[in-house]
Order: sequence, then C-alpha cells, then structure tokens
Amino acid sequence: MGLLDNLKAKLGPAKGKVSGLAQQHGGKVQHGLDKAAKVVDKKTKGKYHEKIQTGTGKAKDAMDRLAHKDEGGTGTGGGTNPPSTPPGTPPPAS
Repeated sequence: MGLLDNLKAKLGPAKGKVSGLAQQHGGKVQHGLDKAAKVVDKKTKGKYHEKIQTGTGKAKDAMDRLAHKDEGGTGTGGGTNPPSTPPGTPPPAS
C-alpha cells in the first residue's frame, strides 16, 4: 500500500462525521467564510477582491459537496449535479 492508501484508510471513519458536521453547521461555516472574506477584502482595500470571491466560492462549493455527500446514494459525492464550469467556458468537444 502506498502512502495515500494508508492515509485514506486512516481517514475513512472520519468521512461520515465530517459530512454530518457539514450538514449540521453548514450555514454557520458559510457565514464565517463570508465574514472572513469581507475582512480580508477590507484589509487589502479591494486589491484582491476577485481572487477572494473565487476562493470563497470554491470553499462554499466544497462545503456543499461535504454536506450532500450522503444524499447522492453512492457515497462518492456523484449525485445529480453536473460539474461546474466557469461562466464563458465553451462546452467540451464530443
């Protein structure tokens, strides 16, 4: 077994607990992300506004995936949501 396999095996039992906590406290976490983003944006005087918004959005998406992981049926987070692509990105060629 490789290093990543060992790590996955050790963290496996924690996945359910993390998912449950994300479901329970997702709103609080997202509120905290918004609050932190606002503070950082203010401290940097808006210089990194777009990057802060992008990072906050990605963190919120990750929280949503964690919170809805058990609802997908497969337990892999596959669900019915299509993969997100940035606006203006052309669809993949067939």
